[in-house]
Amino acid sequence: GDDPEFIKRQDQKRSDLDEQLKDYINEWRKQRAKEEDELKRLKDKQAKRKVSRAEEEQRMAQRKKEEEERRVREIEEKKQREIDEKRRRLEEAEKKRQAMLQAMKDKDKKGPNFTITKKDSNFGMSNAQMERNKTKEQLEEEKKISLSFRIKPLEIDGLSADTLRARATELWETIVKLETEKYDLEERQKRQDYDLKELKERQKQQLRHKALKKGLDPEALTGKYPPKIQVASKYERRVDTRSYDDKKKLFEGGYSAYYLEKMDKKWAQRQELWMARTKSKLPKWFGERPGKKAGDPETPEGEDEVKADDEEIEVEEVVEEVVEEEEEEEEEEEEEEEDEEKKAEKVAKRLNREVNMLSARLIRLKEKQEEKHAERQALKYAMKTNQYALKNEQKKYKKLQKEGDKMAAMMKLEDEDEDGDGEPKEPPPEEPEEEEEEEEEEEEEEEEEEEEEEEEE
Repeated sequence: GDDPEFIKRQDQKRSDLDEQLKDYINEWRKQRAKEEDELKRLKDKQAKRKVSRAEEEQRMAQRKKEEEERRVREIEEKKQREIDEKRRRLEEAEKKRQAMLQAMKDKDKKGPNFTITKKDSNFGMSNAQMERNKTKEQLEEEKKISLSFRIKPLEIDGLSADTLRARATELWETIVKLETEKYDLEERQKRQDYDLKELKERQKQQLRHKALKKGLDPEALTGKYPPKIQVASKYERRVDTRSYDDKKKLFEGGYSAYYLEKMDKKWAQRQELWMARTKSKLPKWFGERPGKKAGDPETPEGEDEVKADDEEIEVEEVVEEVVEEEEEEEEEEEEEEEDEEKKAEKVAKRLNREVNMLSARLIRLKEKQEEKHAERQALKYAMKTNQYALKNEQKKYKKLQKEGDKMAAMMKLEDEDEDGDGEPKEPPPEEPEEEEEEEEEEEEEEEEEEEEEEEEE
């Protein structure tokens, strides 16, 4: 009923809960203020680091510029030294030559000289041979000299702390610079190796296409040596019985030689027909022929000669006409062949364009499919994260609900104890958490099935 003590206790509990919530809220606000201060400090630190990095990059750029200028200056000085050294060697060689010529002149004046001069042990040897003939001790000595030039002594005895710190900073900057240059060179080498590999692969693909166009094996032109000329089909069963001359003449002349041979044969046949024609001669006449006109030949033989000349002229004209007709036919055939070749080239170009367009479309479709797949994966991931968040919230809500139910049950029991005989009643047994475990197992199984489906995709 409306017991004042019960209402008082309820109010006391509510006030305690409010106080606890206030403490939680204050603690949360303090924690949030700390996190905001930490975030602000990190942002300030990041900004300072950006400024210091920009200054460091500027200093490095200036140092690189100075190093480049110094390197160029050293290269120029080295070239000048090499030129001076070359000039000095040439002058010494010229002096030696002049001295040798003078000695030869003096020897010619004095007479024969039978003294044997010892040659230099390194006479007539190249620099590489001299380098190979050096002993291990000589190589070690040269290595020490070279390292003494490159590795300079530190000389830190008697230096102050500031000087030592500056020397350490200088050495650290040198190490950073060398490591940076090493990394840049390695990346450059990787990029160049990749470019070379790409170019080689592209060249191989072009050679494969070229071989396929020629009807050869795709790997015929990619080897070290050019492919062998096939004089017989690879599907031929019997052994090739042709002689070497026949095989050699297969690749000599071609259509032009065949056409000339055909024309020569045709000309010989027509000449034989012409020479085998029937010739009729008139008998010889003495005196003046009946019906002779002024300007006509004296004898019929002369008339025959004139007729023969006229016939020869007519034959030549006929031959010229035949040759012209044949040339026209040849030109027409060549034009037809050129037209066919042009048509074939146009068809091949059109097919190549269509193939390129289809390949471009396929590439675009693949890219779109990949983009859609990536979007689907991102959506799946977002949905999964949202599901996990919802499940966690549901679990928390259920826990809070159970705790509230427990507290309400406890409070009810206490009130009943106070209102009743004073005998304490046992609290209701807690519900088993088997249902929760079953739900968690089902959720885990669903997650595993989803992961398996993603792997299959």
